[in-house]
Amino acid sequence: KLPTMKMLLSLISLLPAALLVNAAPPTCYSRVLSLSKEITESFKELQTSKAVDSCVEMLPRLYLDIHNYCVLAKLRDFVAYPRCERVLEVSELKEKARSLYTIMIAYCRRDLVFLTDDCNALENPVLPPIEPS
Repeated sequence: KLPTMKMLLSLISLLPAALLVNAAPPTCYSRVLSLSKEITESFKELQTSKAVDSCVEMLPRLYLDIHNYCVLAKLRDFVAYPRCERVLEVSELKEKARSLYTIMIAYCRRDLVFLTDDCNALENPVLPPIEPS
């Protein structure tokens, strides 16, 4: 009975530490990473949506790799793209892209490490194969 009680007490003492880990504020890097993934996914959904204007087909490709220095130019080009102003989903996506760009150049510029400057990799990304489930 005593070993079970000790184990229970040790587990209870670890619970607050586990809660604190999850409550930690995001780092600059984790925020940039999650926002870039969110933008990439939103762009994919926008392209496959049936209810979207034909101008979406003309939008610059938006695959983001925050480890590639060319991502900054990619974000600038996407935000500055002159078409699709009336499509709400595109306006929202441009606003997210603008936020990501601002975060990367103003708030996180010292925290980010660019591993490449291969602009072609953002145009023709080599994505990992999808594993069958």
